Amino acid sequence: MPNPTFETLIYDVEDGIATITLNRPDRMNAFTARMMKDLIEAFDATDADDAVKAVIVTGAGRAFCAGADLGAGGATFDRTSPQALEREEGKVGDVYRDGGGRVTLRMYDSLKPIIGAINGAAVGVGVTMQLPMDIRMASTEAKFGFVFARRGINPEAASSWFLPRLVGLQTALEWCYTGRVFPAQEALERGLVRSLHAPDDLLPAARALAREIVDNTAPVSVALTRQLLWRMAGADHPMEAHKADSRAIQSRGASGDAKEGVTSFLEKRAPVYPNKVSTDLPDIWPEWREPEFR
Repeated sequence: MPNPTFETLIYDVEDGIATITLNRPDRMNAFTARMMKDLIEAFDATDADDAVKAVIVTGAGRAFCAGADLGAGGATFDRTSPQALEREEGKVGDVYRDGGGRVTLRMYDSLKPIIGAINGAAVGVGVTMQLPMDIRMASTEAKFGFVFARRGINPEAASSWFLPRLVGLQTALEWCYTGRVFPAQEALERGLVRSLHAPDDLLPAARALAREIVDNTAPVSVALTRQLLWRMAGADHPMEAHKADSRAIQSRGASGDAKEGVTSFLEKRAPVYPNKVSTDLPDIWPEWREPEFR
């Protein structure tokens, strides 16, 4: 499958790993309506390509993403203005959809694991877009900030759902109330990122983690695992997880992947899993109903 091309991203697939690089370095990779659309289309591409078994997201230049592009000045966040960031987007009822939320909801639905390699400044949507990534690794030079209250707006990108689940309500409230920019070490200590790395070591470390997934695990099992853990983060009762687990185990247990997983272990060799995400992913969510905004 040929790699798609994007106006605001670099998209590359090599040895099972797709790398999505935010690519507006002259604007510190600031978020625009075009970048929103490109990111959604990029995750459509990774889901559709069975050659992709893990995804890394990083930024070009010295920033990961400096937040929304403020080129429109005071009208940047005015959804009624012709200069609004998402003026090209429609409404649900009388509400203009938040572009950051459209990206994070698409990431939430990803069938491939997502690793963030946060190489520099990440504020506003530059940090909230990271929250549905499965694992975030950061450069020691990275900085983070939920700066919304300092810009007269509020947290977006569904971060009020994601952030407390990652760092706890107290830390989420502190960061959002103060809007202060904080260093990578604090992000590590509070649980926002998994590990810190020297700038030159960040992408190699992210690729090594992705390589461990790609080389050793069944892609359909990883896709199911991702859905189970993320969706059950908001379940009302563990019975919901039990029902989904049971359907998944019944399907996976009879699959070629399960036979290969056991056989390769017993034969002490690397596995070659036959099943594909595009054709063999079982439906384990018969009660699931898509929210109106997705």
